[in-house]
Amino acid sequence: MRRFFSIVLVCAAAVAIVAAQSLPIGNALKQFIKVNAPVVALTHVRVIDGTGAPARADQTVVIKDGAIAAVGPSASTPPPDGATVIDGTGKSVMPGIVMVHEHLYYPTGANPGIYGTFGVSFLRLYLAGGVTTMRTGGNLDGFLDLNLKQRAERGEIAGPAIDATAPYLNGPNPFLQMYALKDEADARRHVNYWADAGATSFKAYMQITRAELGAAVEEAHKRKLKITGHLCSVTYAEAAALGIDNLEHGFAAATDFVAGKQPDTCPGQGQGQNTIAALDPNGAPFKTLVKTLIDRNVALTSTLTVFETFTPRRPMPPGMDVFVPQLRDPFVERQKQLASSESQGGYATLFPKLMALELAFARAGGMLIAGTDPTGGGGVVPGYSNQRQLELLVEAGFTPVEAIRIGTLNGARYLGRDARVGSIAAGKQADLVLVTGDPSTTIADVRNVDTVFRQGVGFDPSALIKSVAGRVGLW
Repeated sequence: MRRFFSIVLVCAAAVAIVAAQSLPIGNALKQFIKVNAPVVALTHVRVIDGTGAPARADQTVVIKDGAIAAVGPSASTPPPDGATVIDGTGKSVMPGIVMVHEHLYYPTGANPGIYGTFGVSFLRLYLAGGVTTMRTGGNLDGFLDLNLKQRAERGEIAGPAIDATAPYLNGPNPFLQMYALKDEADARRHVNYWADAGATSFKAYMQITRAELGAAVEEAHKRKLKITGHLCSVTYAEAAALGIDNLEHGFAAATDFVAGKQPDTCPGQGQGQNTIAALDPNGAPFKTLVKTLIDRNVALTSTLTVFETFTPRRPMPPGMDVFVPQLRDPFVERQKQLASSESQGGYATLFPKLMALELAFARAGGMLIAGTDPTGGGGVVPGYSNQRQLELLVEAGFTPVEAIRIGTLNGARYLGRDARVGSIAAGKQADLVLVTGDPSTTIADVRNVDTVFRQGVGFDPSALIKSVAGRVGLW
């Protein structure tokens, strides 16, 4: 029986290796490539496999034809003949980061309510930070996400693999760059049009009605696609009953506990957050909602990075120097004003509560995934913020290997990509991050990115960052 299962596992790995392939390399990528060889062996490296298991020291990881060909102790896993050998002494390898609330647009600076498109520069930053797969958490630009997804797949631009979300599903709203659904039929048309165009996920927004959301969920599921939501007019429990797959921003957007909330009406995101700030993680109302979400298989996306920027006396977000002054300076000034605030309410109370609620949800068995939301009022920098999100999960009470799992394998499972990415195992796609240090004990070491492998091709994070530094906001 053991021999039978061994044969099955070897065959399965072989099939996966055959299915994998190296990333196509267009001329625009060559300036960023650090490692490109048919066979690569990372020797004497610490393996953090993304499953939440303890790290394994002194391992060798062999990459061949875009896939992980072997993983094992260096003493018994010699590099193949002709392999390019990289000595990983003092370094760790972890799965490429998989995050699910990312954007390719950003506040313009002059008017935080208007957004510019920074697709190419943002994709380079995501990849430099170790992100090899990402879902765009809603878009304002129609075909931008779809076109960049295709160009990244063809190796024409440097960036992660993209799960491209269609433009928002929303009712009448104050956003100048957002369409307003007319009714249920319009919601169905929206889903089918964008699915036909190539969108691979959908996002409902704050002013959508239950009827429109239900229609959108039904149409998306017919297409075998998922739908998430940053909600307000519809409560979390209502959305779960309608079949939504995912809810954004942890519990920050939940209006389930707002007294006197009217159906299909957003009481204001602030009112919802006030009730969340006062919520007892051990109380029956919260536990009932958690059970509802878990029973309905609703995943929850942690986006602690964006809320940290609203919280007094938190560290300045990393990576601000990549922005043009028109984006950087207004945010830095706002942070100075926030730091001088004497207020102990608002996000000073809400931020730690959001951490506690997310930890309670995950400990109860809920599927917690992660993203960063680089919109808000600015300050969330792609790539840098993805690393910061893992640090904040540890601050919330998760162990480093749990945080890494949330930011890798959990995201891959939600996206239905876990057979290929999200963890380190023979036969999987070689989407890997080589870092100096040991993030399994010191999570801040995720910032020390040495090389990012996407489909077996190793990218230089320094070259990627240098190519956009001081110019993010121009393209």
